[in-house]
Order: sequence, then C-alpha cells, then structure tokens
Amino acid sequence: MWRVRMHQLLSYIGQGFREDYSAPSVLNELSGQRCRFTMFRRKSHNHQEINTAERDAKVKQLRDALGPLSGRSLKFCSDACLRRYLEARNWNLEKAQKMLEETIKWRSAYKPEEIRWHEVAHEGETGKVSKANFHDRKGRTVLIMRPGKQNTASPEGNIRHLVYLMENAILNLPEGQEQMSWLIDFNGWSLNTNVPIKTARDIIYILQNHYPERLAIVALYSPPRIFEAFWKVVKYFVDQKTFQKIKFVYPNNKDSLEVMKSFFDAENLPSEFGGNATLKYDHEEFSRLMALDDIETAKFWGLDHQNNGYE
Repeated sequence: MWRVRMHQLLSYIGQGFREDYSAPSVLNELSGQRCRFTMFRRKSHNHQEINTAERDAKVKQLRDALGPLSGRSLKFCSDACLRRYLEARNWNLEKAQKMLEETIKWRSAYKPEEIRWHEVAHEGETGKVSKANFHDRKGRTVLIMRPGKQNTASPEGNIRHLVYLMENAILNLPEGQEQMSWLIDFNGWSLNTNVPIKTARDIIYILQNHYPERLAIVALYSPPRIFEAFWKVVKYFVDQKTFQKIKFVYPNNKDSLEVMKSFFDAENLPSEFGGNATLKYDHEEFSRLMALDDIETAKFWGLDHQNNGYE
C-alpha cells in the first residue's frame, strides 16, 4: 500500500511540476532553494540582536527610505508594519525596503482590503478555511484549515479566499498583537483533495513576502505519512523564519501535546485538535459574521465614504 501511495505521490508531484514548468527546472530551483535555505540558516546563527534604540532608528530610516506615502499605503505602513518587515529581513534596511516596496506594489494591484465575503463565500462553503470562535492563550486570532474539505479547483479562488481571511484575521487581532495562530486538521485529507504544488508555492510566496511575521504557530495536526512525503518537496519554498513556526503535532506524542498546551486552552480547543470543545462549521452563520466584518473593514480603510486609493 505504501509503495502504491508513493507512486501516486510522485505522479501527482509530476503533474504539479508540469503545470508550472518542467520537472528538471523545478529540481534545479529546489536545489538552489536548498542552498539558499542552508545559507540563510547559517547566517541567522551569526545574526546579532540589536537593542531597542537601534531598532527604532532602523524603523525611522526605513520610513525615510520609502519616501512620501499617502492613502492606503500610508495607513498600511505603520511603525509596527515596518518593524515586521525589518524583522523578516534580520533588520537589514535595504532588504526590508525592497520587500516592503514589493508588498505596496502588490497591494496596489491586488487590493486585498477590497475583497468582500460574498465574492469568496463559495470557496468557504465546506469550512476548509475559517476563523475560529476562540483565541489562543495570548488572545490571538486563530484560523482553522481543513484541507480534506477542499471543494474547488480554482487556484485564484483558493488564494483570494485565504487572502480575505488573512486580512480579516489581522483586523480582528487584539491591540498589541501582531500575529495569529493556524490549526490545520488533516482529517479526510488525500492527494485528491490537496491543492497543486504550484498553488501551494504561490500561497507560500504571498504569505511570506506580503504578510511577514504574522504567524505565531502553524500546527499541522496528525498529518498522514503521505503528507510528510509531499512536505519534503514543499518545504523548500518555506523560509527559515516561517519554517521554525511550523509544528508537526501528533496526538500520542508528549512533546506535541506540550506544544498545543502552551498555545491553546484545552477547553476552547476542538476535539479534532486534542481539546474538549466541539467544532461545527455553520456556513450561514459564518457568512453573517463576515458580512458584519466587511463593514468594519471598509471603515478601517476609509472605503465607506471615499476613494482612499494607493498613490
């Protein structure tokens, strides 16, 4: 059975490669990713922490380097935002500036803050990604993902749905919190329900480059062995900072249980993740809540009364 599944996995990965470009070119890219991954990890060990005063100075330097901003770009580029981009690039000013300027350009074209629930609601009918009705121990927003409930084959639809929920989760973070937690339930997951590698790569790129330092933890709960083989390919698209936040969690593993206990209260945690609560996704009720949140999103970005665009 394992050999059959591995054959299916390799066939599937090959299909994913052909969707994007030839397998040899992907393997070459992965090889390069592996080298850069190793180099980045080695550099991170040599990185020296800078004190608060130096960090504040870096934030000011980055703001000066960005030049005049207005509209939504100005609102997006808060001091906390600049710190996240600097942190993501180990406080290297030039790299953080390049990264942030690319995000500003992306947001100007993609306009994630303009996505409304009714545009992506069909992607969420099965509850494959939803905002939890509880928070983690630090009061942070929790996103629940159930890839076994994948219901569409649209790469762009899947991406827009996730981007919408990322924006929504961020606006629902309590004051002083910059990060959220992800819980991924693999119940019902199979290669047939998994997104193609190209889509996974695109999602990882958007999350790492346009939502840096937004993840506190990603708990992959009880993933099947076949996923671990798939992960061996996908992980090369994940940078070191993100990689360290991804935890493989197994129900009968003591260390895994300690990880979950440190981030979540068992009374709030659904039984699918080893807790005592019940998880039931109600699409109609969730849609009602998202529609209310859309009103707050429009107010936050000034879209309820004027065209406050990017400049």
